[in-house]
Amino acid sequence: MSRWIRSKLPEFVRDLFRNFCQASLALEEQFRLFDKDGSVDFGVLKNLVGDEMNKGLLWRMKDTAHHVFRNDPDNPLAGQFLDWAMGYIFHETFKLKEDAYQKQNYAPWFHELFGADLAPSEKDISDQLGQILTQTEESMHREIERIRFIIAKCRQLLPYYLTRHRDNPLLARFIYARNDMVRSVFNSDYRMLIDAIYSGEPERMYVLASRSLREGGWVDEAQNAIQEALRLEPQSRLVLQEKKIIDNWASRIDT
Repeated sequence: MSRWIRSKLPEFVRDLFRNFCQASLALEEQFRLFDKDGSVDFGVLKNLVGDEMNKGLLWRMKDTAHHVFRNDPDNPLAGQFLDWAMGYIFHETFKLKEDAYQKQNYAPWFHELFGADLAPSEKDISDQLGQILTQTEESMHREIERIRFIIAKCRQLLPYYLTRHRDNPLLARFIYARNDMVRSVFNSDYRMLIDAIYSGEPERMYVLASRSLREGGWVDEAQNAIQEALRLEPQSRLVLQEKKIIDNWASRIDT
């Protein structure tokens, strides 16, 4: 692992997890549209994918995954799976975007042709080509099912991979600060996520978040975080140590 990667690793891990959560919610919103009326928003998918000059959320997630997983000296199988899976989500969404473009821009035209007064030969060609759009919708259904499946597997794999980053204050701060988002993504598996990352010590997440907030100058927010840790483990040495530091900081600010 290069010195630069090592110095940036806490940020990369935080960004990877954040991007996955954001992507999961954005994609599921589109998938529910498809479940409802068989359509997705091409513009939304285009922005999620992006291009070489302006990489979208999924592109950045894929690139960050490569930084994190391909530079892990232990090279665990869970990391290899996640690296492949996040790349797969990107490429499959790229295909879905192209199919959505075809459906959004050409399906209305073909529907008009179906009711038009065409010559027999033109009608025959129109019917044959129109079948491709029907197949396109079937392809979209398969692509969505595959992406949903891979996202679900990522939700299973991430908690166990992230155990090795249990001392990452930026990751803990993100989970704490964007807890509603994280819970929305992991739903009933949220507790499993926290237990897996912090080895059954959920108060550690709040302590690390508090430390990161404190070091960033957000003392009030740090106090709120450490109160959550105290609520879980009021006798924890780690929790009490952080609380003492915060109290000292707060007293200096007040004076």
